[in-house]
Amino acid sequence: MSDLFDPFTLKSITLRNRIAVPPMCQYMANDGVINDWHHVHLAGMARGGAGLVIAEATSVSPEGRITPWCAGLWNDAQMEVWAPAVAAVKAAGSVPGIQIGHAGRKASSHRPWEGDDHLDPHDPLAWEPIGPSPIAFGVHLPRTPREMTLDDIARVREDFVSAAKRALAAGFEWLELHFAHGYLGQSFFSTHSNQRTDRYGGSFENRSRFMMETLAAVRQVWPDHLPLTARFGVIEYDGRDEETLSESIELVRNLKREGLDFLNVSVGFSIPTAQIPWGPAFLAPIAERVRREAAIPVATAWGMDDPKLANRAISEGQIDIVMIGRAHLANPHWPYQAARELGIERPAWTLPAPYAHWLSRWE
Repeated sequence: MSDLFDPFTLKSITLRNRIAVPPMCQYMANDGVINDWHHVHLAGMARGGAGLVIAEATSVSPEGRITPWCAGLWNDAQMEVWAPAVAAVKAAGSVPGIQIGHAGRKASSHRPWEGDDHLDPHDPLAWEPIGPSPIAFGVHLPRTPREMTLDDIARVREDFVSAAKRALAAGFEWLELHFAHGYLGQSFFSTHSNQRTDRYGGSFENRSRFMMETLAAVRQVWPDHLPLTARFGVIEYDGRDEETLSESIELVRNLKREGLDFLNVSVGFSIPTAQIPWGPAFLAPIAERVRREAAIPVATAWGMDDPKLANRAISEGQIDIVMIGRAHLANPHWPYQAARELGIERPAWTLPAPYAHWLSRWE
């Protein structure tokens, strides 16, 4: 069995270990253009020793942003600024990945530290959210989205394709489609947010169609030798968990047939009343079931920051990669700390050579 510090190979890409930094929105871009903050952030995560660093949720269109300050890849100016950030991640020894997505009905919101709620519709920075059906998320996100037309659906699908092309041109080597967390892809699949009566709503096949078509379209432009992955909420914790999980696993099987290489297992977050059993590695058993029944490599996050727990989840075959988020923000050298706690001989190898040299002098 593998452990936390074994390499992981997918297609032509080999990660130096099974540790990944998941997408974590910074809400610091201007008109979708990232800046020095993002370069420092991503390079710092990579320098710490993670095998994979996935850049934050990056919108495929202006309307797809969560907030006015989210990163984007809908024009070439944005793409050009991503390139040096990608180069910095590679220089530090990590594989650079990016997550692209569309926020759907959760779009046009304040930054979390400024309210984490919808912008007032009259705010000059606000815009009209769209979704599969005119159903608001509720609570702090009360705006009712405009129901997408068939032309809207086709346009957004092509926005994903264009963003994928730009991600490749910027140098990213791992692409993740954001089909989770109540954003647009998840909203089409969930009956909580999709009550359409056309070919994109109702049956399992119809509710799957947006994700299936989007993945297939991106697969046509993303090189076959590079990983094409997705983050998907396979469970909602809404009292219908077995039904939802069974459907989700069937969808993952279908996505795999369309070219999906890897799944980042998460929660749906389609309703504000979900009873999520937060706790250490609470999604690891769910991820293991997806891995086994869909026959696809997986990762998950949420409560995985204890090195022994993370290592056990990998060594017992529950997951293939562990996503370490907030713990990396607190300590970008979490992989080095983990190696020491797990008794890895001379764990300084997880650091860049200059750091390893100085630290080894006191070991």
